[in-house]
Amino acid sequence: MTAKIFIDGEHGTTGLQIRTRMADRRDVELLSIPEAERRNAAMREDLLNSADIAILCLPDDASREAVGMLAGNNKVRVIDTSTAFRIDPSWAYGFAELDKAQADKIRSARHVANPGCYPTGAIGLIRPLREAGILPDGYPVTVNAVSGYTGGGKQMIGQMEDQSRDDAISANNFLYGLPLRHKHVPEMKVHGLLDRAPLFSPSVGRFAQGMIVQVPLFLDDLKDGTTTEGIHRALVDHYAGQDIVSVVPLEESAKLSRVDAEELVDTDRMKLFVFGTSGGPHVNLVALLDNLGKGASGAAVQNMDLMLSA
Repeated sequence: MTAKIFIDGEHGTTGLQIRTRMADRRDVELLSIPEAERRNAAMREDLLNSADIAILCLPDDASREAVGMLAGNNKVRVIDTSTAFRIDPSWAYGFAELDKAQADKIRSARHVANPGCYPTGAIGLIRPLREAGILPDGYPVTVNAVSGYTGGGKQMIGQMEDQSRDDAISANNFLYGLPLRHKHVPEMKVHGLLDRAPLFSPSVGRFAQGMIVQVPLFLDDLKDGTTTEGIHRALVDHYAGQDIVSVVPLEESAKLSRVDAEELVDTDRMKLFVFGTSGGPHVNLVALLDNLGKGASGAAVQNMDLMLSA
């Protein structure tokens, strides 16, 4: 049976990427609202309620409104890509590799909150260490990251690509979120199993897609006896048995002179690295992904496929 999928917000960056990923599929029927009618509330509500799965690619308030339009309809399942429901315990968190049980939770869920791009990398590095008891309570976690400018949506894409605009961005790289109150921090704390909020410093580079997320650690402040090799082993054990998140061997990482933020562009995978010198005092954990792939649209389609397999 062909599943009916409605992408609410299909003309935005994430929605367009999801449509592209499903363009040649014959197992789904895409319900679509013309761009000229995207503010037609009655048509939108009808399509939402006609879908088997509604994928919301909307700002937070609009996502909450869309969920409200489904009140009383227990048949439509929802994947939301905004930040509105990511720490809501009644929603399944859409990071299938979060732990061994998460894919099944997504598969059976009615409501799935798609992760943010930065949190996907940060949580992917942090949570295995928390579960293994390596990262202790109270550790002051720092997350530093750079993303391609498509993560800022249509406005930032225009600002970066059209230098004739009055609001054009001329910088090749810039920090933002300077007050240190970024909307992704609660998500990192909750799903990273942290007992204190991490210090998160995001930045944007003049490249369209790609992302590097870094979590530097002091080994002496971790569980007694923790080594670079032990951290790597914990990551390998956590992600064993799946093919989306890969942990690069220490020997391979040691031969690298650089990490390219654009390496995984147009893929839906994520690579994790452990950098440092054996016996040294520090490690730098690095996640590499496409901010529009595993960091957004790719994860949404992965979650949809899990839900359709139920």
